[in-house]
Amino acid sequence: MDSPGKHIGEGTRDGDRARTLYLFDLDGTLIRGSAAAAVEISRQLGVSAEIAALEREFQAAGLAPHEFAVRARELWAELTAAQVEAAFEGAPWLAGIRDVWDGIRARGDYCAVISLSPDFFVRLLLPWGAHATHGSRWPALPFTQPVDRAGILDTAAKVRIARELCARFEVRLDDCVAFGDSLSDAAIFASVPRAVAVNADHHLTGLASHTYTGGDLREAFALVGRERT
Repeated sequence: MDSPGKHIGEGTRDGDRARTLYLFDLDGTLIRGSAAAAVEISRQLGVSAEIAALEREFQAAGLAPHEFAVRARELWAELTAAQVEAAFEGAPWLAGIRDVWDGIRARGDYCAVISLSPDFFVRLLLPWGAHATHGSRWPALPFTQPVDRAGILDTAAKVRIARELCARFEVRLDDCVAFGDSLSDAAIFASVPRAVAVNADHHLTGLASHTYTGGDLREAFALVGRERT
């Protein structure tokens, strides 16, 4: 693993251009649906109705992310790695993700995913070209341990992780661009100068520098990609 950068505040430069770190949310941003990873995993186990009810409680009643995880763990007691892979492959991904990340890498910039979803799902994006992925810490599969509530990410954790990634890649927070869709992205949208609301809900109104509705990440990225050349 890369060691933390030594010049956190300066930003690595490629010629005369500061390098950019692009930060992507997962659920609702790269995948359609506000709890898409949980929905796809639950579909594999035949508990779609149960996870839908839990998501409604999360959205309407303010259920804490760690409580959502604990209760989802109960629904997913028999989950296997093969089912996670099937859920990943069958998810309604936006088009063009790998194209966007290939382009980011080719320009010498960085891309990372920060998500409240389980780390065992989020890390499957590494082969697609992400430099780093961060998800909520869940027990290893097959489950023999309970969820550690302290390992479940929340909105504030996204900003903390973004700062850690800036240190790792020697990029300033002012040179980051965030992509998100909902309340869990509000804090990070408020922390960076450029942010793209992708198929977003009302929680990001007024926080995004750009708004995109559609099914192709290449189109969403074009709103800010041209600014960084």
